[in-house]
Amino acid sequence: MTLYTDDTGATRSTPMFDEDGRPVHNQAAIARRAELIEHLCAMPPIKPALDGIIEHYGTDKVAEVTGRTKRLITQADGNQRLETRSPRTNQSETDQFMDGRKPILVFSDAGGTGRSYHASLDAACQKRRVHFLLEPGWRADRAIQGLGRTHRTHQANTPLFRPVTTNCKGELRFTSTIARRLDSLGALTRGQRQTGGQNLFDPADNLESPYAKAALTSWFGLLAEGTLKSVTLSDFERRSGLTIVSQDGVLEEDLPPIQRWLNRILALPIGTQNAIFDEFLGLVEARVSAAREAGSLDVGVETIQVESAEVIEDIVLRTDARTGATSHLLQLALRTRARPMTLERVKQRLDLSDGCMLMHNTKSGRAALAEPSRHFMTDRGELIRRVTLHRPLRREYHHLDDLAESAWAECSRETFEQLWCAEVAELAEKLTTEKIYLATGLLLPIWSSLPIEYLEVRRIVDEEGRSWLGRIVHELDVANLLQKFDIASSVELTEQTILKALGEHRTIPIKQPFEATIKSSRVANEQRYEIVGAPVDQLPWLKSIGCFTEIISFRTRVFIPTRAAEAVLAALLMR
Repeated sequence: MTLYTDDTGATRSTPMFDEDGRPVHNQAAIARRAELIEHLCAMPPIKPALDGIIEHYGTDKVAEVTGRTKRLITQADGNQRLETRSPRTNQSETDQFMDGRKPILVFSDAGGTGRSYHASLDAACQKRRVHFLLEPGWRADRAIQGLGRTHRTHQANTPLFRPVTTNCKGELRFTSTIARRLDSLGALTRGQRQTGGQNLFDPADNLESPYAKAALTSWFGLLAEGTLKSVTLSDFERRSGLTIVSQDGVLEEDLPPIQRWLNRILALPIGTQNAIFDEFLGLVEARVSAAREAGSLDVGVETIQVESAEVIEDIVLRTDARTGATSHLLQLALRTRARPMTLERVKQRLDLSDGCMLMHNTKSGRAALAEPSRHFMTDRGELIRRVTLHRPLRREYHHLDDLAESAWAECSRETFEQLWCAEVAELAEKLTTEKIYLATGLLLPIWSSLPIEYLEVRRIVDEEGRSWLGRIVHELDVANLLQKFDIASSVELTEQTILKALGEHRTIPIKQPFEATIKSSRVANEQRYEIVGAPVDQLPWLKSIGCFTEIISFRTRVFIPTRAAEAVLAALLMR
């Protein structure tokens, strides 16, 4: 290339030609290109996943059901031979897998039509299928069709689905598209989103959701401020070709959409991709977790499996004048048996995950498995490390710094196994009864009358096959709901109801003995129950029933001791 100056004084380049008009080539660049081609051609070819699996396990263990008619087989002596395959070969391979003669099956889109690979009661091999979803592509309908090959009626057991990606975070672009389209397809076909995805993906895995789009806006702001550690503004704009900041130094009004941003990320080096996605996913996880804790995360219809369910009370809220269809508020008594996580499953998670810790609570004597979780990133660019505490019946998220100051401490494997097995044995014999309220029937006309703070739709199924589908109404909201329909309420506010609501981070308004609210607050890295709005002249009486006060930021706050919360709430409600 040769340089020249244009009419505006800017320096530009143009191809160079010799005196005869022939282009001048850079011989050094040509030599480097030849060396690179020579080097690439000398490298061994990269095996696709199918050939790699067959070469690793051998044709005597792997059944292949695909559309290809020929394949190269590596023999024991290292030589390769060309094998011809016919349509009958696929049927033979399927029979060998279903009979248990070959424990591994690899099938493609061509092999996923019109065949069944589930643990059929009629098959000789009824072992549980573990289905790895590898290279799912872009079409959600084909992904569902493939998953349906191993999950069908008349089966001995249900399969385990395992979506597979590498440690290259750019692959999240493809799994995110499948997650979004599976949810959309489920909503169109069954009226509920997770029907399509079968809960394979977490809401944070959908990188085209409203939470992800809001997180991307924050990411652009942090990039413009220079807070991010993964990449600088100038480097990102140069590599991606996206314009984030205008010539005036402010963010563009029309920022790139998330689909374009995700596509441009794929062109960056792997290390830069991973660093950018770590920060971006931290922002997404922060928003999804906040929505989950606030009860506003829309996860669709969830199924609750119970031992038995009994309708205690059936209140008709509304009857449609034209069709006669009714809206009901059911009070159900649910009997459930605890299904704790076994020690074998804990050992599997411990072997598969890096950085896990065995812990026990020095106060309660309970055990938990601490596993690294997705980190948070605040809107100021601060990274907050988190861990997931797996308990026998639930899992909890904790900030790593808060965990170090809590009663949880590391313990030996022997101590952990002893505490875990003791709690599992205690829970396995426990049968609990819970009362819930479910709004069901014709819900659309009364939807605006239902509480807006608690948007959970559930399907309750008992062992007899009976089911109830509707929207959960919290016990605290039942009285107000019935009042809207001029129905007298017999529901009383009890201390157990308040404690349950506080455990769900709900705010409870009370009118007697004075108007105030009770909520769960975090003070000095400790979860407390707080009475907000208590009159000043009631402070001595509140102290007399067990409450205590603290002056924080020049303001007197009233707290209920957690250990004696039930007795204090009973005295408060009795007055």
